[in-house]
Amino acid sequence: MLGKDRFGALKGKITRGPKREIGAVLVVGGGIAGMQASLDLVQNGYKVYLVDEKPAIGGVMSQLDKTFPTNDCAMCIMAPKLVETGRDLNIELITMADVLEVNGEPGNFEVKIRRRARYIDPEKCTGCGECARACPVRAINEYNEGLDLREAVYVRYPQAVPRSFAIDKDICIGCGLCENMCLAKAINYQDRDRIETIHVGAIVLTAGFEPFDADRKKEFGWSKYANVVTSMQYERILSASGPFAGHIQRPSDGKIPKKIAWIQCVGSRDVKVGNEYCSAVCCMYATKQAVMTKEHEADVEPTIFYMDMRCYGKGFERYYVNAEKNSGVRYERCRVSELLEDPETKDIIVKYEKDGKLLEERFGLVVLSIGLEPAKKTSEFVNIFDIEPNEYGFIRTGEANPLKTSRDGIFVAGALQGPKDIPESVMQGSAAVAEVSSLLSTARGSLIKEKTYPPQRDVTGEEPRIGVFVCHCGINIGAYVDVPAVAEYAKTLPYVVHAEHNLYTCSQDTQRRITEM
Repeated sequence: MLGKDRFGALKGKITRGPKREIGAVLVVGGGIAGMQASLDLVQNGYKVYLVDEKPAIGGVMSQLDKTFPTNDCAMCIMAPKLVETGRDLNIELITMADVLEVNGEPGNFEVKIRRRARYIDPEKCTGCGECARACPVRAINEYNEGLDLREAVYVRYPQAVPRSFAIDKDICIGCGLCENMCLAKAINYQDRDRIETIHVGAIVLTAGFEPFDADRKKEFGWSKYANVVTSMQYERILSASGPFAGHIQRPSDGKIPKKIAWIQCVGSRDVKVGNEYCSAVCCMYATKQAVMTKEHEADVEPTIFYMDMRCYGKGFERYYVNAEKNSGVRYERCRVSELLEDPETKDIIVKYEKDGKLLEERFGLVVLSIGLEPAKKTSEFVNIFDIEPNEYGFIRTGEANPLKTSRDGIFVAGALQGPKDIPESVMQGSAAVAEVSSLLSTARGSLIKEKTYPPQRDVTGEEPRIGVFVCHCGINIGAYVDVPAVAEYAKTLPYVVHAEHNLYTCSQDTQRRITEM
């Protein structure tokens, strides 16, 4: 009799017959961990099917303004990976899709996938945006966390990969204006969901996390008080591509708040909401947001109300100390009991206990540092992939191997395994590739397509032809440099035949236009 431990090796005598392993891997989730895993898998000789439920890959990192502890532009770090993932011949992007069924064994899985109707042909769509400009319907913009509206026909964000629009059928009124405006004839109202089957040798789950729903903490008044926002909303406020173009302002009246408070551990380390665990990133992203706030508006007074500062990563403690000593961030160790709104000024009154005294303090804006929860689809994954969750609802892994799920051939990386920051998610994405490579070593290179290059020609004696593309990089460069003037000056230089400026030169549509020139 052959028995198997859920995390160990097969127990008993094993007789292996000839088995054909498939040199392809399914990666579920197109966030930073999923992209890193996909790119590394291709480098190791495996074809990749990258599935994401959204219209574009990028995950939560695409919504962030900066990353800690270096304060680097999140999109600047991620954009090259987005472009590389979208262009790789051996990565097949399957967006707006769900995994329905998984059968088979390690080395040979049969996976059934549903591609939801996009109503726009991504092969024809040029990403020009004329359809969105013609659309008369508006809906809440999920990417900007509900701070503004988007059209029924939309692209998830400016640098989206694939750079193809989609139609939200739940709000589309079928007026036909977008179809009339589309010169590429990409609109297809008759598009339907499609079921298809793929075969892979291994599966890597990188579907990420779900931000905690702040409405579950009624005492903080989110969705009731206009000037109480979540940390994800504040990321979009800080972002140059956000609803306020990177200008810090209150949602209620558009004014710059004089004082901003951060309330820590909203939805984390909280028995009442069922999340006893620490979300690992909240202390640092709140500190980062406070530091960036001072860079945007030097006169703003940031205060962080916290239980414990958990600055455990490389350079984190130094970042925290620098924020307090040099950036003017004030830290108050206490528990906030309640938030109230002044109905006249819309200011928020923070009530908290410190040293046995109940104190009140007025702020122009309050940011709730929400924790990380298992993605909504995690419970579905448990059934579809036949794997086990842990006590908090994330995917259970072995004590000695944080990548291996309870089913052989299926691995997990990133925040789907538990709360973690971007560097650790990237590290796990790469580590999962090592596990896959060990499993599918005999199939390496079997399904890889080789690149073909255009023929070279002799340009000896021809004048150089130089193209100049100047990037605003949101406001990172545009706020300090007269970018249009730089582009105009470039046109006067010898051999420059073309010069232009773009909000994000790294975006897929700009990159594609450059190659077509």
